[in-house]
Amino acid sequence: MTPLEQLKTMLPERYHTYKNEEYTIELMPGLSDEEIDSVARQLPGRQVPAEIRELLQFTSGFLFFGLDAITFDGVREFDMLNLIPFPVRLAGDGYGNYFVVDVDRSGKWGPVLYVLNDPQVIIKHSENVTEFLQDIHAFGKRTGASTLDVIHNSTMEDIWERNNGFITHEDARYSNDPQLEAFARQIPRHYMIADLRDKAVRSGFAWGKFGTNMRNAIRDRENLIWGIERKPPQQRRPPFNNRQRSFR
Repeated sequence: MTPLEQLKTMLPERYHTYKNEEYTIELMPGLSDEEIDSVARQLPGRQVPAEIRELLQFTSGFLFFGLDAITFDGVREFDMLNLIPFPVRLAGDGYGNYFVVDVDRSGKWGPVLYVLNDPQVIIKHSENVTEFLQDIHAFGKRTGASTLDVIHNSTMEDIWERNNGFITHEDARYSNDPQLEAFARQIPRHYMIADLRDKAVRSGFAWGKFGTNMRNAIRDRENLIWGIERKPPQQRRPPFNNRQRSFR
């Protein structure tokens, strides 16, 4: 199913806020071919995939309760380029956390990454824009079973506190994985390595575990592999603000 096909299935749906107030998706106008070409020129390959072009022709985004406006043309709206060099920001949650498409160097739109600042983790939210929209639908139905709900309720804390998603430079360098080994040989030995290649949705890593300055972060040119400079560990964090937040 294309993103546009998925979005069209959501248009007749009735959703409810946490106060049980009914709402529907409110579409934004679509873009002209010239406007889409302008978006494309800011991305690798100077093009957008055909299924994204048809989506942008239909609408540039929509309003959905519990999230900032969802948009499909946010090519200059995310600035952590050491982590995601070619981002398309899809949405924010109102608390400084963002859903970002990872576009590769060929111009292919890849997984949607959820970049959080409290706690400081990156989580694979969905494999593509279609799956992102499917989960937004599930989130809006307030079943508590959407990927976004699970991330808020348990995944983000688990990654920060227990499963931070890193392997050591030595383990990567002497692995049987040619891509991982090659990346490790290109970065300093005091770096830790995060690898989200072929990882399941809700996998992630604690990007801020060793400090929040990402100027020295290194991203592999072709793969979902990162090198994060290891610094003295932070003191134990206070309880996450997200625990008390309502995303609805």
